[in-house]
Parts: sequence; C-alpha cells; structure tokens
Amino acid sequence: MSETRTIAQAIEDAAKAEPGRGFRFTPESGVPGYTTNQSDAEVFYSFAAIERLTARFGGALQALGLKKGDRVALIVPNNDDFILSFLGAIRAGIVPVPIYPPMALGQLQSYLDNTRHIVAKSGARALVTSSKIKRLLGTVQEECPALEQIAPIEPFRESSEPLRPERITLDDLAFLQFTSGSTSRPKGVTLTHANLAANIDCIMGKAGLAIGREDIAVSWLPLYHDMGLIGFVLSPLFYEVPTTYLPPLLFLKRPVTWFQTFTRTRGTIAFAPNFAFALCVKRIREADLERIDLSTWRLAGCGAEPIRPETLEAFCDSFGKVGFRKTAVYPCFGMAESSLAVAFTELDEGLKTLSVDSRTLWEQGLAKQVPEEDEGTVRLVSCGPAFPMHDIQVFDPTDLDSATPLSEGVVGEIRITGPSVMKSYWDDAERTRKAFAGDYLRTGDLGFLLDKHLYICGRSKEVVIVNGRNYYPQDMEWEASQVPGVRKGNIVAFGARDPNERDRERIVVAFEVQDAARVSDSAGLIALVKKAVQDGMGLVVDDALALAPGSLPKTSSGKLQRAKTREMYESGFLGTRPVKREASPLDLMKHAAASQLSFFKLAVLGGRKKKD
Repeated sequence: MSETRTIAQAIEDAAKAEPGRGFRFTPESGVPGYTTNQSDAEVFYSFAAIERLTARFGGALQALGLKKGDRVALIVPNNDDFILSFLGAIRAGIVPVPIYPPMALGQLQSYLDNTRHIVAKSGARALVTSSKIKRLLGTVQEECPALEQIAPIEPFRESSEPLRPERITLDDLAFLQFTSGSTSRPKGVTLTHANLAANIDCIMGKAGLAIGREDIAVSWLPLYHDMGLIGFVLSPLFYEVPTTYLPPLLFLKRPVTWFQTFTRTRGTIAFAPNFAFALCVKRIREADLERIDLSTWRLAGCGAEPIRPETLEAFCDSFGKVGFRKTAVYPCFGMAESSLAVAFTELDEGLKTLSVDSRTLWEQGLAKQVPEEDEGTVRLVSCGPAFPMHDIQVFDPTDLDSATPLSEGVVGEIRITGPSVMKSYWDDAERTRKAFAGDYLRTGDLGFLLDKHLYICGRSKEVVIVNGRNYYPQDMEWEASQVPGVRKGNIVAFGARDPNERDRERIVVAFEVQDAARVSDSAGLIALVKKAVQDGMGLVVDDALALAPGSLPKTSSGKLQRAKTREMYESGFLGTRPVKREASPLDLMKHAAASQLSFFKLAVLGGRKKKD
C-alpha cells in the first residue's frame, strides 16, 4: 500500500472502517495534570467518530479566527483531547505546534522559558490548553508578540461550530515538530503531508512493520513527540490500526500497566526508548506477572536514545516466562528531521549485535570485529538498512558537499536523504544551511555501515577528545552505571574546559545516587565510579559529582541534556539544582498568581515587553 494521501484525506478514509476499529483511551485520575472527560472508564472512539469529532474541534479552532496556514500551539495533557485538537487543526489547514505540558512546578521557570521560545519562534496566533494549565501561562502571552489568545480546550468538546473545509495538498505544511533540545535550543522541523506520507509508508509497509488487519497497537508514549505522535497516531490512522493509549505518567508510575493492556487487548505492536525496557525489568515484580500474557506481542520497537543490548537481553530473559519472544525485539533509528524513522532492523530477527575492539574504535575510528568474550569489547546494535527511496551514508564531518562516502566499517557522520526528510527548519535559514551537506541531511550522529546495516556510536558534538583520541560518553556512562548505588540511566559524562590547559578537556562524570542521603557522604561512591571508568576504558576521570535524584537536566521527552549539564558544571551550578517535587496547593496558587499578575498587566496597560 503506497501512501500518497494527506492526513486530512486519511481521516476521511478511515471513517469508512469497521465500527470496532478506532482509538481507545485509558484514563488515570491519579496522574497529575490528567482529567477524565466523562468518567474513570476507558473511552473508545471509532474512526468514524474521530472523523466527526475532529470536524467539531477544527470548527472550534476556526471560530477563534484561525485560518489556513496559521499556527496554533497545543499544550493539552489529555490524550484524547490532544489527538482531536491536533487532527482538527490539520483538517482546517491550521498548523499545530505540539508542546509538552508542565510536569512539576519545581521546574516551572525552565518550562515557561522553553514554551515562550517555541510559541514565539512558531509565530502561533493562539495557544490551546486546559483551564488549569492556562492559569500558569500569563507570562507566555506577555512575551510572544504574535500570540493573540490562550483558549481553554474544554469548550471544544461541545462546540457546534461547523468545519469550513480547506483544500489541503501534499505540499502543504502539516505541523511543526520542535526538537527536544537535548543538544541545542529546540528547532522547528517543518513536516509536509508528503514527508509524513512517505515515512508512514516506510514504517507500516512491507519494508517496515508489514502491518496486517490483525495488528493492534498499545502506546504510553507522549503524543507531543514524534515517536508517539507520528508512530502511534498518524501511522495507525493511515492503516486503520486499533490503538490503545495509556497516559505516560501511568506507565512511569506502574510499568506493569503496559503489560496488562497488552494482555487485555491482545496487542501486537509497541515502541519505547531503551530506558522503558530497563524500567520494566527493575520495577515489575514476579507477583505482578500473574495473568500476564505477552505471547501476542509481535514487535517491540526500541529507539529514540542509545540502545544497550544488555537492556533488551535482560527484558527478554525476565519476561520470556510470560510469552515474550526474543525475535519480537526491533531496534530502530530515527530523528524528527526525517519525520520519524530512518532505519529499522529486519522483521523476526530480533536483536543483532556486532562486537568490536573498543580501543580501535576510539583511537582509529574503525570497527574491528572481535569475539564477544575478548577483553575491551564494545557491543553495538544493528539498526538495519535504509528504507526504500531513502539513502544512508557515512561521511567525514569535514566533507561539506557529501562528495565521498566513507568505506564500510569506518566511523563518520551519518547523513540521510529521501522523501521523509524535512526541507528546512521553521524561520531559520542559518540552521537549515548548517543542517545540510550537499543533498544529505547531517544527523549529528556518529556511526558506520557494515553490510549496509547501520550502527550508531554517539553524537559528534558529545565526543570527548583526550590526547587525540575520541571517546564516546555513552561508554563512560555505561561503566559508571555498573557501580552499586548509582541510578542507572541518570549519568552524564562530558568533556569540560580546563582553564589551566587550553588544549585539554577534563573528563567529568556527573551521576545521581539512588539514595539522596548518600550525597553528603559520597567520597567512596565517587572513587568507585572513577575506578569503573578507568578499569573499563583506561581513561582517567578528572572529576566526578554525586547528585541527588532529579538533579540532572532533561528534555521534555526524558533525554539527558549533556550540553546543559556541561554548561551548569562550568558555571558552578551543577549540584545546586533543586530536586523535582510534587507541587503543594500553596505552590500552585503562588505560581498561578504570579503568572496572572503578568497577564493582568498586559490586559490593562496594553503593549508587550520590548525585545532586545
């Protein structure tokens, strides 16, 4: 099935599907920021109902004065409201800009800064959110000149405004996907209907998941990021795949709910980052597995962050007893600038790894295969070959025209081209120019090809150079994670400027401890972390910091921010960052009042802050 339809056309076509096919939403009233629309019961919308409701939501957006091509920011915590408003905007020709909702008031200022950046950069004329969140966003409207109104989502549910149809073509901009900001300020990726149709065809077709009528998807992934939104809303919509959505925080609180939903729905497909598979191994107890059946799980995709083979192997070993098959593991590689997916491994082949000599990899940039049991071995995961009509090549980072691809097994910058790839960043010609080298998009990731299969080593901006040798921070973090007392998945290694030695980077490892009480007495733990990195890589760590849980900065999708961590370290602020905490009612009132005062000033006095 070759996809040449717009999203608007896919919505109308899906309305003709059988009544039992559609989207199902699992509520969780105990999760902060989530409110159930009807009751605590699961809500089901057939694809026919989605067509009707998205027309209602699209009409409500048009009633705000929005026209085709206008941008609307969406900060909508409920999964069903988000999907209906997102698809409604697209049917009206309005360009949605998804933004993640606030998770903790302890980080409200950082959240508002990020939100202001995205709203201002996108030029959104309206922002749609819940009534509760609206009370926190007064300063956003004050400092974003194009933003005319912040509208609550609740009235959209009963709106009677008709949708005024717009002519939408494959070349039209579908939505703006702002990058997570793990290495730089979030950038607006422009995705057309043609980009998305091409990527969805690769994901769902024979070259990808080979979707059939018997497939059922289950997802807890946040819908304001590409894996959750494109992978588990747009792709199932195009292929009419029944999908059940869990609130992301429900999975994080109780990972077993993912398994319970698979068992209940007889699910076949789910994707998640590496950390989610590790979380299941750590948090799901033997007693939780009673009445769990994962035998229907056909594809367990893993991507969005570095893939550790040990993590996936532990997952297979832990849950094989309840029917999970090793061949279901499905590593992949993707990025927002390529709509979503770039490469998938082959179906039904499971995890495929390559063992290479670590020193040759670090010092010479060559993938020298060695037996897995050899000392100093690094295991890398195959992410599969390029999609049809797309190309993946590896180049020397200095090859600005992408003129000469490197030989197989030689590490360089991974670059891609094809119909899924964006044409530009929104309103940012300079960053767009830097993003491309000739006809290829520069991913910023380092890796190599072997037998046309892609292997990822790390990100070019994060490589640490010591005495002319390249070291990948992920390898340092892995060694540190083996030390008891260190929080796995909450470690950042980086190179920092040495004021006394201009040509030398200091090696720093910052890690969170499992027990906050150990921060004040962490000398022994720090020594163990330094020893683990030195024993595993032959690399001397100049400085190691033990931090309380919640201290390391993360993006909205939960990725650790190395650049931000390095900046905080060099500025002397790492370790003074407040720990995440649940907001008390008094905190909420204080923050809401401060935000509303700014909004009141704007409404009464008029005008906006002048920009520098």
